[in-house]
Amino acid sequence: MLTVTLNAALDVTYHVPALTPGAAHRVSRVDERAGGKGVNVARLLHTLGVPVVATGLAGGACGTRIRSLLAQEGVPETFAPIEAESRRTVVVAAPDSTTGFWEPGPTITPDEWDAFRTRFTDLVRDAAAVVLSGSLPLGVPADAYRVLIEAARRAGTWTVLDSSGQALRHGLRADPDLVKPNADELADLLGCAPPRPAAALEAVRGLDAPTVVASFGPDGLLAVTGEGAWRAYVPQPVAGNPTGAGDACVAALTSGLIRQRPWPERLAEAVALSAAAVRAPVAGSVDLSDYRRLRRDVIVKEL
Repeated sequence: MLTVTLNAALDVTYHVPALTPGAAHRVSRVDERAGGKGVNVARLLHTLGVPVVATGLAGGACGTRIRSLLAQEGVPETFAPIEAESRRTVVVAAPDSTTGFWEPGPTITPDEWDAFRTRFTDLVRDAAAVVLSGSLPLGVPADAYRVLIEAARRAGTWTVLDSSGQALRHGLRADPDLVKPNADELADLLGCAPPRPAAALEAVRGLDAPTVVASFGPDGLLAVTGEGAWRAYVPQPVAGNPTGAGDACVAALTSGLIRQRPWPERLAEAVALSAAAVRAPVAGSVDLSDYRRLRRDVIVKEL
């Protein structure tokens, strides 16, 4: 398995008893993790026991810290170096809410992008599947995911795309094997207000992609595949920090893809892992005992 994070981040989470705009806050705990959507997916796959390598772009002191933190967690990585400083993301987590601050990220030079493409072409030959996740930093072409998906296809590697905006639109043109938009990303693709899962089936079927799994937060997942369509959810909403739940969903779906699990099983595992990620205090982590308990509660309905 290979995950790609072109806009890697150093994630910093401040835990506070309550968040009051305009006030000073005493922070009870600070968590620091290697971040970015693909990094979170790699960490979760590693937790599930799936062999994985994380790659992407990383530079400066933050880039060094990202790679060091991954090494401490035992997640193999081969990030390409860049001159500019990788970004930080800051999350302020209160018991009933989370507030995020996302830095814009570095500017990538044409030579750095070309070097990464060469590295990716070598890495993807040995991967059963590749996950391409998250935003694109400045300097990376808008069609970067299309280019990488096409390279993966030439290598015979399955592709999973989880992005937004123009990066997602361009990536769709390369026909990735699985696309996972959330409700807002789906609305952007369709040019409408964010739909509810019950009203989104025909719209999702109209997307030019072989398999779409759309996530709707506490309302679960809607999957439209060549084998059928399903909705999967837990009957009771799960309270906690939703940051990283989508990455947990992608990790479970990708694990199911390479193991060729039946779709209802893949979706049940994706919902359970996402819900377990919501309960975890930091993005990109889960309690596996929590995941196994939630797995028993998931409802999957064929549509």
